[in-house]
Amino acid sequence: MTTNDYAPEHRPRLRWAQHAPEVYKTMVRLDAAAGQGLDATLRELVKIRASQINHCAFCLDMHTKDALAAGESVERIVQLSAWEESRHFYTEKELAALELTEAVTVLTDGFVADEVYERAAKHFDETELAQLIAAITVINAWNRFGVTTRAVPGHYRPGQHK
Repeated sequence: MTTNDYAPEHRPRLRWAQHAPEVYKTMVRLDAAAGQGLDATLRELVKIRASQINHCAFCLDMHTKDALAAGESVERIVQLSAWEESRHFYTEKELAALELTEAVTVLTDGFVADEVYERAAKHFDETELAQLIAAITVINAWNRFGVTTRAVPGHYRPGQHK
């Protein structure tokens, strides 16, 4: 199969970063601040999982490539969308972070359940937990920019936006 056999690439609706450069720069700084003190692999797993839930193809492309470049296994990335059935691929700390990621990302009940928060609090000290919540919140914001403007996946190179 050649690339000519694939569907044509869509065009983005809006190159929002060009039209709101201060917002973009602030988001980049916020993203860097939110990730401080968190394990890089955990951070990428959280970003991938939130992006899967939010259907952000651009962020999935970016964060799977960054995770692979950082040494994450293909197997763990592939299993991430079914992490509850694939628990044995992850540490208890990672599982608590993934559960919190889902709870923060999907607020259909209007809140994060106490049990979910308490499980995360058992594995993260208060500073780490604050950073984790910030990282989850920031990737959700990035996802909303990506899906709203139809950012085009497939062109990202690992570390490109660092």
